[in-house]
Amino acid sequence: MKKYPSIQRRRLLKMSLASASTVATGGLLAACGGGDDDNAPASTSISSFALAVLPDTQFYSRYATSTESSQYERHYGSEPYYAQTRWIADNAQRLNIPFVIHLGDVVDQVGKPEQWKVADTAMQVLEVAKVPYSILAGNHDVLNDVDYDASPTTGTDTQRVLANEPYLQWFGAKRARRQSTFGERDGTGFHEYHVFKAQEQQFLVLSLSWRISDAGIAWARGVIASHPTLPVILVNHQLLNIAPDAVSPLETGYGKMLWEKLIRDNDQIFMTLNGHHHGGAHLTKTNDFGNAVEEMVVDYQMAYQGGNGLMRLYEFDLTNKQIQVLSFSPWVPMKPADTLNAFDQAVLTEPNHSFTIGMDFAKRFARFNPGFGSGQATVASSLVEQAKALVLKGYDEPAAPAQLAARDTDDYPKVASTVAHWRFFGGTEGAAVAPGTRIADVTGANPLQRDALNTSVIVGAEAADLVWSSDHHRLSAAPGSVAFLNTNKNTPRMSYFLTDTAAAINPLTFAATGYTIEAFIKIDKAWDKSKHAWMNIMTRDGKRGDLSGFDGGDPESPPLLFAISSLREVQWEVVPDVTGAREGDASWSGEIIAGTWVHIAIVNDAATHDTVMYVEGAPVLRNTSNVPGLATLSAGSPWVVGAGSWDGDRADGFFGNIGEVRVVAEALPSGRWLTARRS
Repeated sequence: MKKYPSIQRRRLLKMSLASASTVATGGLLAACGGGDDDNAPASTSISSFALAVLPDTQFYSRYATSTESSQYERHYGSEPYYAQTRWIADNAQRLNIPFVIHLGDVVDQVGKPEQWKVADTAMQVLEVAKVPYSILAGNHDVLNDVDYDASPTTGTDTQRVLANEPYLQWFGAKRARRQSTFGERDGTGFHEYHVFKAQEQQFLVLSLSWRISDAGIAWARGVIASHPTLPVILVNHQLLNIAPDAVSPLETGYGKMLWEKLIRDNDQIFMTLNGHHHGGAHLTKTNDFGNAVEEMVVDYQMAYQGGNGLMRLYEFDLTNKQIQVLSFSPWVPMKPADTLNAFDQAVLTEPNHSFTIGMDFAKRFARFNPGFGSGQATVASSLVEQAKALVLKGYDEPAAPAQLAARDTDDYPKVASTVAHWRFFGGTEGAAVAPGTRIADVTGANPLQRDALNTSVIVGAEAADLVWSSDHHRLSAAPGSVAFLNTNKNTPRMSYFLTDTAAAINPLTFAATGYTIEAFIKIDKAWDKSKHAWMNIMTRDGKRGDLSGFDGGDPESPPLLFAISSLREVQWEVVPDVTGAREGDASWSGEIIAGTWVHIAIVNDAATHDTVMYVEGAPVLRNTSNVPGLATLSAGSPWVVGAGSWDGDRADGFFGNIGEVRVVAEALPSGRWLTARRS
């Protein structure tokens, strides 16, 4: 297995300067041989080149900073953004990569210079190696982030104060001109085009930043018109979305606008690429000339470790008339062996992440470029297969640990420090969990009770809004769950359980012991962020603004939020049990797929007070450090399962299934979680 030492980025950059000549001799890579093998039979050679694509790098930029405790360097001794560009620079000649495309969201927080510096250092690797690239601003890279569907006429490129935009300061036109392929930027400086040459043919990359205006579209049309024979790859941050099944393509309002105003009557645009929406999907549309336009979205930021270094290679095989798509991570094989788990996939094999598009290039481009040819067969074999072999050389993908289904309802590790363990099963399938029903605590100390209907500000709740279900997580020994139905935060309508006001768990803060919180949940397939965003799995009652020393945001919120965000991320946000100034500290997961059971474990170490969230056994990227305990308002403030509160009123009801929840007064290793089996 390849290992790289822990080295500061400045030193790595110096190393890249030293090695650049081996990659970039002669400048632009359009004339690279693409890994020719003089001994290979001529009949096996092909005319082929590859484009490297960097999906949203925002979390790589953010969590490599000292502000975020240098998460990557601290845990893995390397950083994914740098690993991506270093891999491209090292392999550009071998894999005949003449050009690199960045899909935007370069950083996560536009106003944080340290994040821009991480991106700056990573992209300098390509510049030093003379590997040209296009880049664009995503919504996280601009000061005024307005979605098209929310306001089609505001938040566009022409409505920004250009002198204030960090993107233009870090990646402005002056820097873009360093690329040998660079053509021009528009008047705002946000949009650019490049022309690269590969296998004796030229292609135009039109790279458009977040929220292009009509003036920007007019500029883009002018660029295409001034290059009437060039095939065009249109790059945006947002264009195509992904359906809730995480596979099927879903058109966006912004994408439809671009189709009508720019794509459908421009036959030269044969392919579009975008990020922004989490996952991968592919849609083929037909333009006004009866020709195919291949639209693709790819964004791995909500995957393990903020994307785990995943990127793409698009091989244009002119000989075999196809585009081969490979999704892979050059960073995963660099990670120390003892950090690897089943989520560390160096190459993705699912059909929406690695696939082939048939394309007769000469026929597709014949209307505007009748002389387009396949070029010389200078490449020994498929570049995608070569890239795959390079990535996997010396790397053994970790085997998934054995996970056994429970033999009976008692088949889980018993933990003496358990404070509360609620298991939701035993009722008749589909029958209502009647108001007043008590859910036993395995310890006997802290039973839950379904609250009366329509208390606080709740309206329209019925007994059948909370029902028994036999559905459960495959690793839960509890053979059932409760389903929270008909939840609507706008009404508001919800159902929930809570502890008694005198329950023993209410005053506990766990500051001295640390803790482990576990829950099995499934978000309902019909989840809608307008009705269910920020729904709570569990909380503690009260307003955190009433805690002494609290000086953070949202004082109306409770002191503990175990919730699902508007992006279906798991939110663990707590106010620590400390004296003096304090605010909420949050850990976040990636996107949770609706309709799928997940096990969540939140582990707080008693010594370091570091908190790590695990989803299906994998540690998430966005965790917190030095957060001791869980503040409580009073000994009479109950714990609530299935809802939260806002400004003292009941709010944010859960929509989906909850199987069992356990609270333990120590940091447990995975072998003692509810997903493990008894000795």
